[in-house]
Amino acid sequence: MVEIFSNNREPESLWIPILVSVIVLVAAWVVGVWVTRTLRRIMRRQLKTGIDNVFNLVKTPLKLLLVSIAVSVLNHYFQNYWNMETNQLVFLLLVFIITWLGIAIIKSIKHFVLAGYDMENENNLKARKMHTQMRVFERIMIFLIVFISLAVALLSFEKIREIGLSLLASAGIAGLILGFAAQKSLSLLLAGFQIAITQPIRLEDAVIVEGEWGWIEEITLTYVVIRIWDKRRLVVPINYFIEKPFQNWTRHSAEIMGTVFIYVDYGFPVEAMREEMKRILPEIPEWDGNVNVLQVTNCTEKTMELRALVSASNSPRAWDLRVRLREELIAFLQREYPQYLPKARITLEDDNKNS
Repeated sequence: MVEIFSNNREPESLWIPILVSVIVLVAAWVVGVWVTRTLRRIMRRQLKTGIDNVFNLVKTPLKLLLVSIAVSVLNHYFQNYWNMETNQLVFLLLVFIITWLGIAIIKSIKHFVLAGYDMENENNLKARKMHTQMRVFERIMIFLIVFISLAVALLSFEKIREIGLSLLASAGIAGLILGFAAQKSLSLLLAGFQIAITQPIRLEDAVIVEGEWGWIEEITLTYVVIRIWDKRRLVVPINYFIEKPFQNWTRHSAEIMGTVFIYVDYGFPVEAMREEMKRILPEIPEWDGNVNVLQVTNCTEKTMELRALVSASNSPRAWDLRVRLREELIAFLQREYPQYLPKARITLEDDNKNS
């Protein structure tokens, strides 16, 4: 068991550093509480949104940082009372709290920036852009902070430092080996950083990937989760969106057009269906009122192909609009013009005439 106090001191003489340490630590905690409350009041006067989330994340590690600094100062002034092992513990404690505070600051910046961007708005293109950038940058910065802190903590041990120096002596060979081994991981990280900058995809984008239609649900540093329309999840590597083609239905805007195809006999009056669409669409809440077009787009030896082109504010509403409009047009055709439903014509030859 590690002894904290030096054995060559009398028990009576230890009360002075213990009492001073308790007073200094309590004072450091009180100062931390005062600092966080003062900062909160100042920030609330300047900015109205996102402040509570910021301080809820930062206040505890900030108080502990002041306490750890006080512990470090006490360790310096009373080093004759402690064993040498405590220096290592104090340093590791300081590294841990600084790491915690750095992560809290990154998260608080994300909450503060995103407070003004609501993903629930109808036109949320800018909000999705900011949410995507901030989430990817948050993961990158947290990874770097944890990696650097872990390296600093490990290098504080003498034996590990010696191993590191020996590795630096053969850095050329080690670099080649590590570079080759980490090539795939580094490419994924770089792809994640590139997607955060160029944004070929954003959160809640409607996409078609590998023949599956869904929405971007999560973007990490190494993979992307797509929420399929039937509640399945498709997980693909993040570099897929850099190296392979895919469809993004909401790249520049959430607005989208949908089509409905109806097949009728050649005698069908197309203008009658145009008038019916003008009557039906205002009653369908998913229609945004912009596009209403009915055209004959193809002819075969049996039927005419009518294409109804309509628009909606986003892809889920466009899907519901297409389904509702298709049902209404089929019902209109069955009710008003059943004689013009698609027919299969057969010509029978009279055998008596041929004989």
